[in-house]
Amino acid sequence: MMLSDLEHLAEIELRKDEEEEQEEPQPRAGRFSNSTVDASHPYYDVARHGILQVTGDDNYGRKLIIFSSCCLPPSHQLNHQRLLEYLKYTLDQYVESDYTVVYFHYGLRSMNKPSMRWLRDAYKEFDRKYKKNLKVLYVVHPTNFIRAMWNIFKPLISHKFGKKLTYVNYLAELREHLNYEQLIIPPEVLRHDEKLRAAQKGGPPPSVKTPPPRPPLPTQQFGVSLQYIQDKNNGAVIPPVVKQTVSYLKEKGLHTEGIFRRSARVQLIKDIQKLFNLGKPVSFDQYGDIHVPAVILKTFLRELPEPLLTFDLYEPILEITKVESSLRVSRCKRIAESLPEPNYIVLKYLLCFLHMVSQDSIINKMGPSNLACVFGVNLARPRQGSVSLDALTPLNIFTELLIEFYHTVFGSRCPVAQQLP
Repeated sequence: MMLSDLEHLAEIELRKDEEEEQEEPQPRAGRFSNSTVDASHPYYDVARHGILQVTGDDNYGRKLIIFSSCCLPPSHQLNHQRLLEYLKYTLDQYVESDYTVVYFHYGLRSMNKPSMRWLRDAYKEFDRKYKKNLKVLYVVHPTNFIRAMWNIFKPLISHKFGKKLTYVNYLAELREHLNYEQLIIPPEVLRHDEKLRAAQKGGPPPSVKTPPPRPPLPTQQFGVSLQYIQDKNNGAVIPPVVKQTVSYLKEKGLHTEGIFRRSARVQLIKDIQKLFNLGKPVSFDQYGDIHVPAVILKTFLRELPEPLLTFDLYEPILEITKVESSLRVSRCKRIAESLPEPNYIVLKYLLCFLHMVSQDSIINKMGPSNLACVFGVNLARPRQGSVSLDALTPLNIFTELLIEFYHTVFGSRCPVAQQLP
């Protein structure tokens, strides 16, 4: 079949999708956004539509990037070359680390679909730099149009890249891989998913419920508060999993290029978490992968019920970009010193270690800025929802200052119980 025939077939499938969805409320393209984009953003004209969101990490410690088709405005209202530049501008901040993309297909219409030529050019623009560390591409609510597109692009797509593609028919399937509650899902996509589930069951969709949590084990490390861990570990101010991972990485990981940027085998991480939670010994030497303890440390921080920097300090942290540059370190110091003592002690321990890592950045390529990109979203998040794309810049700036100016920020407050790596 000629390429032009395949493209025509794809257009037919897209029109069929539109006809099938005529009964649904139509997405109001470009109207959804979970936050206000700063007008000074270099790609404000594109970013304001909320097409792209970065929402922390997936269950495996990989940065999570969401593309929502229903947020694409009509083609005549969007410069698609600017869209491509914006996509690259955003991804450039994360592609040196492992990352995951979730593509919400619902809402792509003839009126807002980029041209086939643009799609081909875009695929070529995203060279090996972008594809190498992309671990999974979840295509949510795929249709025959997606399958037709696959046939068009098949000659361009390597077998290795093709294996990264995962079709997701219902949102509930994402729960196996992602923190579902942290996903930024447009309302139109949620309604469409309900309709699909209702059609599958032949009745109204069942409410998606999570089972009630089990009481934590006395030896539990993941998913419980710092206070709980301290109470169950004879008053230990540094959680055992933090102390063990930091000690191991300090001894054997400081010279590892890209430390904290890589993920590890999913089942292995789950197995090690289980060992910690059961209070059983863990020997990182037996796994032969320095990235395993690095992922375990990030996972511990990410799964704290309240982030290390607390919910209350989230908004003050985001205000850092409004502070004059020469005054930002002192503002960071004030914010850090306002933490409850248990949080402050663990934060100081962690940041002392990250400062050590940054001191070897000539070898490990992980200076304060790169470390901040990895750890920022694991140290702070809002009480409701997840960290928005617009919040990443101030959050990363704040974290970078904590790392780079560790001695200034943490030099004054020295609790009697503090420990350093």
